[in-house]
Parts: sequence; C-alpha cells; structure tokens
Amino acid sequence: MSERPALLQGRRLVVKVGSSSLTTREGGIDDGRLGALVDVLAALRLAGREVVLVSSGAIAAGLAPLGLARRPTDLATQQAAASVGQGLLVARYTAAFARHALTVGQVLLTADDVVRRGHYANARRTLDRLLGLGVVPVVNENDTVATEEIRFGDNDRLAALVAHLVRADALVLLSDVDALYEGPPGRDGVRRVPLVRGPEDLEGLRIGSVGTAGVGSGGMVTKVEAAAIAASAGVPTLLTAAALAGPGLGGDDVGTWFEARGGRRASRLLWLAHAARTEGRLVLDDGAVAAVVGRRTSLLPAGVTRVEGSFSAGDPVELADLAGRVVARGLVAYDAAEVPALLGRSTREIARELGPDYERELVHRDDLVVL
Repeated sequence: MSERPALLQGRRLVVKVGSSSLTTREGGIDDGRLGALVDVLAALRLAGREVVLVSSGAIAAGLAPLGLARRPTDLATQQAAASVGQGLLVARYTAAFARHALTVGQVLLTADDVVRRGHYANARRTLDRLLGLGVVPVVNENDTVATEEIRFGDNDRLAALVAHLVRADALVLLSDVDALYEGPPGRDGVRRVPLVRGPEDLEGLRIGSVGTAGVGSGGMVTKVEAAAIAASAGVPTLLTAAALAGPGLGGDDVGTWFEARGGRRASRLLWLAHAARTEGRLVLDDGAVAAVVGRRTSLLPAGVTRVEGSFSAGDPVELADLAGRVVARGLVAYDAAEVPALLGRSTREIARELGPDYERELVHRDDLVVL
C-alpha cells in the first residue's frame, strides 16, 4: 500500500511479539509458531534489512517448568518465572535463527535504561553495535530485577521506546489479534480499522484488554497506546497478528497502520510523557503555567503553590494548574520534604538563606515535557 513504504523500504525495523503468540495455553513455548516468526524475520535480515526483536514470553515460558497453572500476580513469583523462562526463550531463538546462519544477542532493559542520559546512550550504542555486526538483538524487559516502580508495565510500551531509541523506520506490533476493530471482532457489522492518522480516528472505538490466552500482561489497549506513542514520535506502526507477519512486513493491506506524526525527541522525554509512573504532583499558579507551557521555561519554586505526594529528587512528577488539570510532567530536582519551604520564593532568596546548592530549578526545562 502506498501509505506503508516504511515496511518495504525501511532499513531498520523493530518487531514486537506478545506472549500469547509464542506459547501454549499451558505456558510452554510453541516451537512451531516461534519458528514461523523467525523464518520471516530471518528473510528480512538476509535481504540486508536490520531487525530488532522485542519479545515477550519469558514469564509465560517459565510457568510450566515451575509447575504454575497460570501467570502469577505477585512480583516475586513473576520475577522467578522470568528468571527460568528467559533462558529457555533465548535458547529457542538462538536455535531457530541459527538455522538461517544468524546470531542473536540478548538485551534486557529496565526503564532506567531509556530515561537516564548515560543509560540510554549506552543502550543505543549496544544495539547499534549488535546491528552493525549482523546480529539480531532480542530485547525484553528485565523482569527478573525490575521493581514495580521502574517497570515499563508491558513490552508494547518498551517496543515503542526501543523503536525510538534505535531510530527505527517502522515498528510492528504482533499479537493474536489481526487488527484494531471498531468493536469486538467477530460481531456482525464490526469493521477493521485499516488506518489511523491521529487520535481523532480512535474516538468512539471500544478497545479490548488482555487476550483470551491469559499469559500476557497487555492487550489491545496497550498496543494502541504503544502505537500512538511511536507514531507521535515519528515512527509509523503496524498492528497485526503474528500469523500475518509475512504479509504485513511485505506491505500488504493487513492489520492497522498508524501513520507517523510529529518529530522525534529524546527517548527519556518520550518515556516521561507516556510511560513513566509519577510519584507526586506540583500545583502551579497561572503565571507558572504560562511560562512552562507557553514559553517552555524551567519550573521555579516561586510559581508553585502546593506539593502533593512523596517523591525523591530525580523522580517523575505531574505539573498541574490550579484547577487540577495536568499540563506537563518532569523530573523534580528536590525531595518532597524539601519543597514546601521553597514554595513562592525566588531561587536567589532561597540561595541566600540555604546556600548556593539551592539556587536551581524545581524542574529543569530539559527534564520537562508539556502534555
């Protein structure tokens, strides 16, 4: 299709596959489905294209070996299952790609790896070097060590951020659902949504949650959110079923295509805008809202009227106006306990009283994103 040239001509693609597309209902890895996906991706790589595979399935793959009947709900057991399952999953990918004489490299990421400057620069270098060496990177969230506070939440968001991180030409989100529909698929009169140009095309749609297999953590909601994140940052996205990976990557009219819009920006700001879990809120007066939103300035203590929540320096916080509407997000430079004494005061006044270390912004403009 004419609106999908990135799939046919793009040099670098990020492909994400969900747990339900790789595993059986009992939680074991389905070698047939995994092998079929690898065949498609290997053909792309052997044709000179670069592919980054973001693969779920570690927790699901660890269920059967641990004797677990279903995906655990507590973090500790999820981490244990991921520890067992990740090795099994990568071993299967290693063997499947080896049949095409291709090498894979495992890359496990946490949210810190895309939000902190040094971390995401290193992650980008690593992925770039793997691709330069002809390796197929297999990326997953580092479920074994990630805490609730630093998790992406699902691999759909992770894939969107990785696509931005590696400057991909397109993102492909594969699951057990072939496309986005106007309502529950299969019902009479419910039509596929072939193209999404912007948020207005999603208005009024009934979007479902976790799939029927019950082994994943996402669902159509997270896939649509991830596609919107990527598209808003300049990365067009195809959402379709794993079984349609071949036709989809060949540019056929399958699935739902999200057109790219907007320019690319720092990965950590993309994470901050769409994926970070905020730890508190700063309420701004009208002048501060105008400065932050209209003039894109840093947030100074003088413009803050109230602080809510418990956070530490470096945590993501919401910036809200007096009516409670969230207008921006940012990485705060102070602990919550320090902020009340600073409110309504100029940085110069604060520095005179507390010392030169306090002559700084509450949220620097480089660590702030307007919503």
